[in-house]
Amino acid sequence: GIDARLWNESGVGRYIRNLVEQLQALDRKNEYALFVLPKDYDNVKFQISNFKFQIVQTDIRWHRTEEQLKFPQIINKESLDLMHFTYSSVPIFYNKPFVVTIHDLIPYHFPTGEASTLPLPLYKLKLLGYKFVIQQAAKKATKIITVSNATKEDIVDRFGVSPQKVLVTYEGVNYKITNSTLRLAPLSGARSGQEYKIFNTNYFLYVGNAYPHKNLERMLMAFAKLKTQNSKLKTTAQSLKLVLVGKEDYFYKRLKEKVLRIGLEDSVIFFGEVTDEELAKLYKNAQALIMPSLMEGFGLPALEAMANRCLVLSSDIPSFKEICGDAAIYFDPYDITDMAKKMIDTYHSNDSNHYSDKIKKGFNRAKMFSWEKMAKETLKIYGSCINL
Repeated sequence: GIDARLWNESGVGRYIRNLVEQLQALDRKNEYALFVLPKDYDNVKFQISNFKFQIVQTDIRWHRTEEQLKFPQIINKESLDLMHFTYSSVPIFYNKPFVVTIHDLIPYHFPTGEASTLPLPLYKLKLLGYKFVIQQAAKKATKIITVSNATKEDIVDRFGVSPQKVLVTYEGVNYKITNSTLRLAPLSGARSGQEYKIFNTNYFLYVGNAYPHKNLERMLMAFAKLKTQNSKLKTTAQSLKLVLVGKEDYFYKRLKEKVLRIGLEDSVIFFGEVTDEELAKLYKNAQALIMPSLMEGFGLPALEAMANRCLVLSSDIPSFKEICGDAAIYFDPYDITDMAKKMIDTYHSNDSNHYSDKIKKGFNRAKMFSWEKMAKETLKIYGSCINL
């Protein structure tokens, strides 16, 4: 069984979609039950070509009481040998063999009400529930899958589990986001106006959500410093843009208000959600991708950017250093001046060979990561759990 309820979400959803796609090609022996939300059923069915994959509709969302009480009953009807919970929200009353993927422990490190739209008392109660659920999941799981050694160390330290119980399977790059024929091609579809104009100017790119740990407010301040405080860029920097890609929600709306307050509304473009093809174009034409996060489990946009020969400017946190190695330019994510300096150096440096070297290293490094490899390793973990 595979918990695919987050099929249509970013991040974990991309992980699930690529896992299922690869397992269809790799595994001709075992049968699978995919648990999906009713709204995603037609989309999942369209993408499933292997008859050994059964789709089970379940209208139960994550982090809900019914997930704890009703979801185990739905899973048990399928008489599974092994269940894979692809996200840390696991029913604590499920007592059959399972593996769980824990992508990160960010709520442990940034437990503030700023990361939730709930009133603070309700958020604190929900956080306690989250911690209890993930502790039980880590304790009861046959194996724990995670996406980086940095996160593995965090899991082992936090929950006291054996390092042998926690296995790292790196994420990969989808071929749709590395199509070399997309370079400088115009965007298709209904997009018009300012979005098209970015390809006629230089821009820095950010890809992801706007949760507080993403550190986007400091990134905005660094960008503002680049625009206004460097005499060398006084004229040429006026056309420079900052493009943010991500689903508009409460946090992005709050960020838009910040942009207005600091007077960057003409320089910051909120691009919204994109297709894989559009994302490839954005990577390929960007001055650089900026990854300012205070903490991450993996950092997939950095890997995608490197695969598209896009320079990466990254916070110097362990997971990013693990993924990017010496192929990125690092900054202190708490230091706005340092972040701005790295952006300025990138935009206005005569040392083009240095950045060409970084881009080449990134492109080669990205080849080390693949979803097929991730799925093969996951399949081995399944086998080790129940001796398939």
